[in-house]
Amino acid sequence: MNALNEIKNLSREEKLKVMEALWEDLSQDEEKVASPEWHGEALRETEKQAANGKEDILNWSDAKKELRKRSE
Repeated sequence: MNALNEIKNLSREEKLKVMEALWEDLSQDEEKVASPEWHGEALRETEKQAANGKEDILNWSDAKKELRKRSE
């Protein structure tokens, strides 16, 4: 069986669940996963925007809900 072909046959909801399960598994060893430099740059820019009152901040639960709404 080819995992990529199996994934292609999943519904969008099933794909998201698989993606979340994969991320949960991968994040167990956070020290083994190095973030690219652009992540740090994006975080610094967001912090700057938030300090200037130009960035809306959502908690993680609300952010996930918003992202899920956008993908529907």
